[in-house]
Order: sequence, then structure tokens, then C-alpha cells
Amino acid sequence: MQRLLVCFFLLLGLSTAAPAKTRVEIAEENSPSIVAVNVLKKDGTTFTGTGFVVTEDGVIATSRHVVQDAMFVNITFNTGAISGQAQLLAFSPTVDLAIVKINARHLPTVTLGDSDYVLPGQEITVIGNPRRLHNTVTSGLISQVRRKSDGTIWHQISAPISPSSSGSPVFNEQGQVISIAFSTYQGEGNQNLNFSVPSNYLSQLLHTNGYYPPLPPAVSASAVQTEQGFWDKVQAHLNKSWQITKRLFSRMFQ
Repeated sequence: MQRLLVCFFLLLGLSTAAPAKTRVEIAEENSPSIVAVNVLKKDGTTFTGTGFVVTEDGVIATSRHVVQDAMFVNITFNTGAISGQAQLLAFSPTVDLAIVKINARHLPTVTLGDSDYVLPGQEITVIGNPRRLHNTVTSGLISQVRRKSDGTIWHQISAPISPSSSGSPVFNEQGQVISIAFSTYQGEGNQNLNFSVPSNYLSQLLHTNGYYPPLPPAVSASAVQTEQGFWDKVQAHLNKSWQITKRLFSRMFQ
């Protein structure tokens, strides 16, 4: 019986998942990394989108359509500071993503999560600049993970998305960016039909161009095998303890 209780409390106390954060914590920790992307287009029009810092030396992610056909781009931080001209580094060839760079050092950054583990129903927090209202925090769910006919994956999200929100990071409950908002399904009667690009596309774009942002600790295959072996042992121990307990109870009531 004592062994059974020990195993029970081990099961309650052991977990490899990172602890969930409140939306207040997610906002406080990440708002300094969220920026406004100010664009002067080649046709003379201006546009503002959202971006977020992914490396300390000034690499910023945003939506491709925000900076496409841009003649000049600069960045506004939530402190009101404005950067010099931003350099376009790369577009994603498959999804609505781009990375730009400014001349900076020691910037606060977000942490990228692994979007392969995103599931429908998962709670999310979005921080963006809708209608140029800097650092607006909204919440919602991953409504669905959609696979297009060409194999590209989109996340359908219920968090409200407005103009100038393109490029907003979508955070999971651990405060990691798992997606990047880029589009909304407009039309009369449509409500919160919004879409975002999974963060692994951004990781790939960064790595392809020689940038390696800080990533959350990953569980290696060997670690998974070790963990599976551990839980197999725990299960066997629980079964054995249960058989012993049943025998003890049967003797007590004979």
C-alpha cells in the first residue's frame, strides 16, 4: 500500500511540460518585443503592420504582404523609439512571412515554439497593433489546423484580427510564439474567421538565412525513449502494487 501511494504522488508531481502563464504575464514579458512596421510603398502609399523581434541584433518577423513592394521600412517600438531604415532580408516562398533587420543590439526577443504540436481548441494570446493601437492584447482559440491542397498548413484562430494586425505573434499558454497572424475572412456575417502561419515556417526561413533565434528546450528522441521507459516501469510497479494490495485486503476480510 505504501508503494502504491508513493507511485501515486510521483505521478502527480512529475511533468515535463512547461508551466502555463497568465495572459498578463505573457503580455508583460513580450510587449517590449512587439513592434509597428511602418512602410512607404513604391506607389507612394503608406502602410503599417505588426512585427516582433526574434534576435537580439535586430531581426524582425512580419507578414510578407506588409513589406512587399516597399520603398522604405522602419520600426516603431512600444517605447516610442523609431529605428533607422530596415533592410529586407527574405520572403518565405510558400507562406505570408518576411524578415527584416535593423541596426540594433541587445533587443528583447520572443521565444519561438514548435507549431507541430498545435491542436484545435488550444488557448492563445495575440499581441498586435490593430488600427495602430500599439500592444493590443486579445485572446481566443486555435479554431482548426487547416491543410491546403498544396500541403501548406494554416492555423484558423478565433482571436480578433483588425487592419495593421498582420504580422502579430500568436502565443501559446507557455508564452511561446506558435503562429503569426496574416489574414481575416471578411464579409457580412463572418465573425472571428482569422488565419495565421505556423511558427515552424518562420524557424525554417530564419535558419535558411543564417539566423538562429533562441528556441525552447526540445525533447530529443532519446529523451522520449527514456521517458517512455520510465513510465513503463511506473506502470509495471503500479500493477504489482495493486496486486499486492488486493491480496492484503482479501486476507483482512477472510
